[in-house]
Amino acid sequence: MKRTTLVALLLLVIVCAAILKADERTGSSDKVAAEKWEYLAVAGPSSTNFSPTNEPSMRKETGSFGREGFVLEQHLDKLGAKGWELVSVAGLPNDPVYYFKRPK
Repeated sequence: MKRTTLVALLLLVIVCAAILKADERTGSSDKVAAEKWEYLAVAGPSSTNFSPTNEPSMRKETGSFGREGFVLEQHLDKLGAKGWELVSVAGLPNDPVYYFKRPK
């Protein structure tokens, strides 16, 4: 009888430990799931200048890039400074749609 009680108590401790461990795992994912995001879609008539420039003050990177969208980069820099992260670009090459997200 003592042996049966001891085995039952040991099994109870093991089950409780497994439940606590499972709660720890789901607790961290609940925190991630609880994080809220806001989204921004930027689209419309394209006014981005993709023509190459030889003006050094209009280039962010030195090198021989064929095209550099300086105006687009300025706008992306402003959005990035406000916490927006570019997550996707869709649409036609001459009329792209930019999708951004940031934590609320």
